[in-house]
Parts: sequence; C-alpha cells; structure tokens
Amino acid sequence: MSALLRRLRGGNLEVFKFSVYVFFPVALMIHFGDPDWYNRHVTPYKDHIFPPDSKLVTKLPTDHAALKEELAKIKARKLERIAERGNEKSDSS
Repeated sequence: MSALLRRLRGGNLEVFKFSVYVFFPVALMIHFGDPDWYNRHVTPYKDHIFPPDSKLVTKLPTDHAALKEELAKIKARKLERIAERGNEKSDSS
C-alpha cells in the first residue's frame, strides 16, 4: 500500500482520490439500482417486512365514538392473542 502511495504523489494522488470519490458511488448505483437485482433480492422479502394491503388501515376514525370502538377492537384482539399464547403454553407443558 505504501508503494502505491509513494508512486501517487502530488497531482496523481488527487486524481486517484477524485476518481474513487466519483466512480465508487456511481458503480454502487449501477449495481444496486438495477431493476433485476431489486426484483431478485428485495421484492421477495417485502411481504416479510411490510404488512399486506388487506391488513392496512386506510380509514381512520374521525369522531370520539368511532375512536373508542376501534380501541375496544384492538384491546379485544390483543386479549385474544394473549389467551391463545396462554393456551399454547399450557398445552405444551
């Protein structure tokens, strides 16, 4: 490495650093910005990371009564999940 730096003194070193600073990000953008690479490596994991569209809440409650109903539904679902986990633990023991 030091032999390379000794050879690249002065302006040559600056040209080398500039070319690395310019072409390294361009090479990364070309590699990772390729649509085929995205479809092979990112799209299969999208369902693991983001919930499906059917589970997304698109209509939010706007008044106080609707908000209370939605909170009651969320609490009921949470209690169901806790009860299911408790049943699974008692069945496995």
